[in-house]
Amino acid sequence: MPEAPRARVTTRAARWLTLGILVVAGAAHAAAVPSLSGRVVDGASILKPATRDQLTATLAAHERSTSNQIVVLTTPTLAGEQIEGYAARVFAAWKLGQKGKDNGVLVVVAPRDRRMRIEVGYGLEATLPDAAAGRIISDVMTPRFKAGDYDLGVSDGVNAIVAALEGRPAPRVSLTSRFHRAELPWWQTLLISLFIFGIIGLFTMSGLMTPGGGGWFLYVFLIPFWGVFSAALFGLPVACVVLGTYLVGFPIVRARLPRTDWYRRMSERLKIRAGAGGPGFVGGGGDGSSGGSSSSDSGFSGGGGSSGGGGASGSW
Repeated sequence: MPEAPRARVTTRAARWLTLGILVVAGAAHAAAVPSLSGRVVDGASILKPATRDQLTATLAAHERSTSNQIVVLTTPTLAGEQIEGYAARVFAAWKLGQKGKDNGVLVVVAPRDRRMRIEVGYGLEATLPDAAAGRIISDVMTPRFKAGDYDLGVSDGVNAIVAALEGRPAPRVSLTSRFHRAELPWWQTLLISLFIFGIIGLFTMSGLMTPGGGGWFLYVFLIPFWGVFSAALFGLPVACVVLGTYLVGFPIVRARLPRTDWYRRMSERLKIRAGAGGPGFVGGGGDGSSGGSSSSDSGFSGGGGSSGGGGASGSW
């Protein structure tokens, strides 16, 4: 057997073995596989009727033009099962894609477990590889789900999948969707904020106190730190306010600070320390101050396809 076909068979066998292990491991706590009632099976009731109808129309049109079968399934919970094993069981039961082409795609969303997966039939893995499926999950679907918008998250995800399978450019991802705040308990956010912004604040104060070009260098140097950490901890809208305040406030404070008694006392103290061979900076001091459960798609059924275990999973 030539090397390339032999490697392909070996890879496919390894994937099937992995899928088998996942299925057996989750059998004790297996979530039920629903009946295939249409191209959108909204078992978790998280999609609006208009969204289900629009998705059904989009997926039907795509199947007519390409023969690819894409189905969306939402289920309330995975009942403790890994989403990879559950998606493989559903794919096998529904036989998505055409027999011999294996050109099916299954999108699974489990809102209570905050898990999702794009399961890709073996025949489409070259067109929709694991990395591309992972980007759709992380860049397109996850930000929408974090914001609580399941309709837009599923619709945008499906549109991105269809675009990839049809060879069209992927929909553009907005800056807001790329920079979403970290999901942390409030006390962890507070502690991390105090630590990070305490350090950045010390450097900012140093920039305010340093005369000449050194202070302005620190001003420019700290711009990305104020912006990136604010966006990561609090989200893009708050980061815009924080960064705008820094960009405008630093020059104003730096211009007015030399006129204050506190600044003059600090300058004299710095000169004394510098003359005594001490460090050039001294801190402190001063006197201070949703609808139905499924979408009916009569006459729709799987075409006998199978999945080779390709795709990607994610959470939000």
